[in-house]
Amino acid sequence: MTLPVPELVLIDLDGTLIDSVPDLSYAIDGMMLQLELPQRGEEKVRRWIGNGVERLVKRALLDQLEGEPEADLFQAAFHLFKVLYTECNGHHSVLYPQVREGLDWLKSQGYLLACITNKAEQFTIPLLKSLKVYDDFRLVISGDTLPQQKPNPMPLLHAASYFQVNPHHSLMIGDSINDVQAARAAGFQIICVTYGYNHGEDIRTAQPDAVIDSFAQFPQVIGSKL
Repeated sequence: MTLPVPELVLIDLDGTLIDSVPDLSYAIDGMMLQLELPQRGEEKVRRWIGNGVERLVKRALLDQLEGEPEADLFQAAFHLFKVLYTECNGHHSVLYPQVREGLDWLKSQGYLLACITNKAEQFTIPLLKSLKVYDDFRLVISGDTLPQQKPNPMPLLHAASYFQVNPHHSLMIGDSINDVQAARAAGFQIICVTYGYNHGEDIRTAQPDAVIDSFAQFPQVIGSKL
C-alpha cells in the first residue's frame, strides 16, 4: 500500500532512528549501582523506553512500568542518571540498519524533515551529532522544547505550523503507541517500524497506517514526491 505523498516528514529518535539502549542501560545500571540497588539490565531497559528519561528512571527504581517512587530517591537517582548518561551518550548507540539510506532517499525527494522526540534536548542534540544525522533535519523538537510531549499532539502541530504545512499533508514515522496516538490527535499519517521500543507489544495492534521493517521500504509506502 502506498500512502498519499506528504509535504512534511517527522521522525522519532529512540527506537526509530537510533538504538540508544546500550547507552541508556549503562547509565541506568550505573545509577542503580551507586544507589546500592539491583541493576536492571539491557532487556528491561529496552521495554521501559518511550516516555522520556524521567519516566525511564522511575521505572528502573520501581522495576515496573507504572507508579511513582519516593520523591527524594527519584531526585537523587535522576541526578546520577543525568551525569552518567551525559558521559556515555552516543558512545555505544547506533543507527538502525538502512536509516542512513532512508534519510538520503527522503532528502533526495525534497521532503522537509524534522526530528520529534521525548528525549531532553541536552541528550538529543549530542546524540544526533554523534551519529552524524543532526544536519539531516531542518527542525529538532525535544521532550522539553514545548510544554507538552508525545502522545500529546503539540510537538507535531508545532512542526506543521513552523513549516506552514497542513497537518493532513504531514507524516509521522515512529515505533510506539505514543507516536500513533500523537499522530492521530494531530491529523497526521503515521508509519511505524517493527523493530523499535513499544514496551514489548506488537506495534501493529496500534493500527498505524503502515508498518515497515526498515527505512529501505520508504519508496514502497510513501512513493516519490518528484
